Amino acid sequence: MKHMLRTLFSVSLLLGVVFNSHAAVILQYHHVSDSTPASTSISPKQFEVHLQYLKDKNFTVVPLSELIEAIKKQQPLPDKSVAITFDDAYIDVLTQAKPILDKFGFPYTIYVNPGIINRNDNKQSSPYMSWIQLKTLADEGVIIANHGFEHDSMTRITNGLTQEAWLKKQTDLLLKAEAMIKDNTGQSWRYYAYPYGEYDMAVQAWAKENDFVAFSQQSGAIDLSTDLTSVPRFPASQPYDKISGLRDKLNSLAFDIRLEGDQGETIFKYQEAKSITFAIETGDFYKSALNCYISGLGKQKITWNDDKSFSITFSKDLPVGRVRANCTAASISKPGRYYWYSKPWFILKNDGSWYHL
Repeated sequence: MKHMLRTLFSVSLLLGVVFNSHAAVILQYHHVSDSTPASTSISPKQFEVHLQYLKDKNFTVVPLSELIEAIKKQQPLPDKSVAITFDDAYIDVLTQAKPILDKFGFPYTIYVNPGIINRNDNKQSSPYMSWIQLKTLADEGVIIANHGFEHDSMTRITNGLTQEAWLKKQTDLLLKAEAMIKDNTGQSWRYYAYPYGEYDMAVQAWAKENDFVAFSQQSGAIDLSTDLTSVPRFPASQPYDKISGLRDKLNSLAFDIRLEGDQGETIFKYQEAKSITFAIETGDFYKSALNCYISGLGKQKITWNDDKSFSITFSKDLPVGRVRANCTAASISKPGRYYWYSKPWFILKNDGSWYHL
């Protein structure tokens, strides 16, 4: 009997690990073009290579809504599922990406800025799609989502405004943008992609209060533990467009890592942030296999506080600008796959002013 109980416990534990390690990935693109800025572009040829890889390796490309609703309802995510997203509604998504997506029959999402679309709607050579074009795509099943009315960073508060007044202004603009999307496309998902990927804890609380699922630009897979105020997406444009790098991202698993209290903040002045402590559920990886890298600093020394917590004391000051920590560890139950978590920081200059966009 004891042997049977131990066996049942081991099986249930293994099933729990397998269930919890089911993960999905969201890919983020902007331009699909050979003639637009490299940092926000992927060539049509390489974009087709991405989609062919997804097909050949038996990934399941699903509408973004399928993943988000599964998280909301805490229903199992289909493992190795992928959602494709585009920010800014550039015209080349229609002219270059759509024919390739249609060839594979893959669903996708486009995040739009209604104020920008309105200003360009009647221009013959506009770099953005028109409302008529977006409505046609929406009627074909493409998800049209919110990227802010004017692509304003949520964290760069206008001089003279308090954060409370700033968020009140942004609430009005966000809801105005959502209403315009619904009027022009018939859709209202209340999905919001942070412009420039910039946010802080107050903005996360603001998104939740306004009943929006918010998407960021830091890397990482998603699962049922994903915070719906900062859903990660893997950038897949240059210089991250090579299959050699994309392969590991597509096969990644979500880390159940949490930041408690002020550790969740993202904005610091230069030389202000010195360390960070993560709360984590261990179980399907070896502690010795955990590695964390910080952009501009390289690999960091990890100190385990106990089985549920580890800390990093930064080897150097975090550089001014956008900074990310990427933590990965090989899965025990799924050989060849890695848990992946990313934490973004936005480091201001010494005087508290912002770096250039």
